[in-house]
Amino acid sequence: MTFNIFWVSAAIIFLYMNVIFLLSLLKKNAAIVDIAWGPGFGLVVVANLARQILTHGSVEYRQIMVTILIIIWGSRLAWHIYKRNRGKPEDYRYANWRQRWGKYFVLRSYFQIFMLQGFFMLLILTPALLVLQSRTDRIDLLDLTGLAVWLTGFFFEAVSDAQLRRFKNRPENKGRIITTGLWKYSRHPNYFGESVMWWGIFLIALNSSRGWLGIISPLTITLLLTTVSGVPLLEKKYRGNPEFEAYRARTSAFFPLPPRRTPGCK
Repeated sequence: MTFNIFWVSAAIIFLYMNVIFLLSLLKKNAAIVDIAWGPGFGLVVVANLARQILTHGSVEYRQIMVTILIIIWGSRLAWHIYKRNRGKPEDYRYANWRQRWGKYFVLRSYFQIFMLQGFFMLLILTPALLVLQSRTDRIDLLDLTGLAVWLTGFFFEAVSDAQLRRFKNRPENKGRIITTGLWKYSRHPNYFGESVMWWGIFLIALNSSRGWLGIISPLTITLLLTTVSGVPLLEKKYRGNPEFEAYRARTSAFFPLPPRRTPGCK
C-alpha cells in the first residue's frame, strides 16, 4: 500500500511538533521550537528518502542532493540557535506571548506556535517532497543552477550569522547595531540567505513532476521573513534607537545593495 508523500510528511510533522511541544512544557521554554525547526525538515526528508529505498530499492542523485542540502541547512541553523540561546532565559518573543496570553498560553502556544510552524514546515518542504516522490532523469544544468543558488543563500546565512555572533561577543558592542560585513549591504543578510536557499531548492524541483507547484515554498518563506515574523518583528524592537534609524536610512532591508547616501554625508 502506498501513501501520498504529503500525507506521510504531515503525519511526521504533527507527531514531531507534538513531541517538541511537550518538551517545551517540561522546560517551560517555548523557544526550543526555534532549535527544533531545522531538524524537523531533516527528519521529514530522511524519512521519505528511506521510504524511497524501501519502495523502489534505490534513490536518485537528485533526491540525495536535496536531502543533503536540507540536512546541512537544518543542522547548521539548529546549532547556531542552540549556541545563541544556551544559558539564556526564554526568547523575548515567547516571553511576551507568555505574559500576554496568561492562563491560555499553553493552549494558544500549541496552535499558534507549534502547530502553525508545523503547517509552514509542510508548505516550505513542498519542492523537496516533489523531488522525493518523482523518478526523473539524472542531474542536469537546471539542478546545478539550483545548487549554485542554494550555495549563495547558504553563504549569506552562515557568514552573516557568524559575523553577528562575533560582533555580539565583544563587550564593547553591547547595545550597538552591527553595520559591517554583509550587514553593510542588508539589514538582514541572514534572512536573505534563508530565502535564497529555498529558491534554489525550488529550481531543483522543476525537473520533477508538477515541480512548478514547489514555488509555494520560496514564496512562503520570503513573505514570512519580509512581512510577518522576520524583518518587521525584529526591527520593531529597535525602532526609535538613533543608531538603528541611521542604519535603516542607508541600508537595504532585505536584498543586499550598496549603502545609500544619507543627507550630510560626502
